[in-house]
Amino acid sequence: MANHGSREAVQRMDDAFVRRMVSIRTGWLTVVAKFFNVLGLVYVTLPVRLAIAGFLALRRRWWHFAAFVSAIVLSEVSIGALKSLYDRARPAGSLVHTSGGSFPSGHAVAASVTAVAAVIALFPEGKGRYVWGAVAVAFSLVMGLSRAYLLAHWLSDAVAGVLLGTSLALTTALVVHAMWQRTRARAGDQAWESRAHP
Repeated sequence: MANHGSREAVQRMDDAFVRRMVSIRTGWLTVVAKFFNVLGLVYVTLPVRLAIAGFLALRRRWWHFAAFVSAIVLSEVSIGALKSLYDRARPAGSLVHTSGGSFPSGHAVAASVTAVAAVIALFPEGKGRYVWGAVAVAFSLVMGLSRAYLLAHWLSDAVAGVLLGTSLALTTALVVHAMWQRTRARAGDQAWESRAHP
């Protein structure tokens, strides 16, 4: 989107996707898409985020808490900053109320960062985390597609939102995990020194 040379090609794909979405529009698909629109509103995402953060705090899982909250905060800062920076106009004819710039999709960012960060924070390493991770990614993709279907965003806005939200969730988890390992290694070194030098 930042490269004017490639923006025309992206816009052509976006326009083609809009035409396709309008051509397949049906009552039940619109109901489903509008349901996802509600799921992405702050009235839904905020209580869910607070509940997850509260659960992690009550369990004293501070490293998971730090990763989850950091991902959420960074995503919220990124949405506003990027919308202001790109200031892209939305497609005409949205089926839901919209405000602000189009790029990236705030709903897609919020859905993906919340879902993916929650899976990382709540589920231990193993098969269960991978299964729920796949569910989180699927949910994020459907949220993104629903935004493009409703003409609240261009397809590229939705794709960018999913990628941004997922990337922030994964990156903050990796950074916090590295900090945890470093802290644990330092504590181990101190324990060894105390044993070596009583």
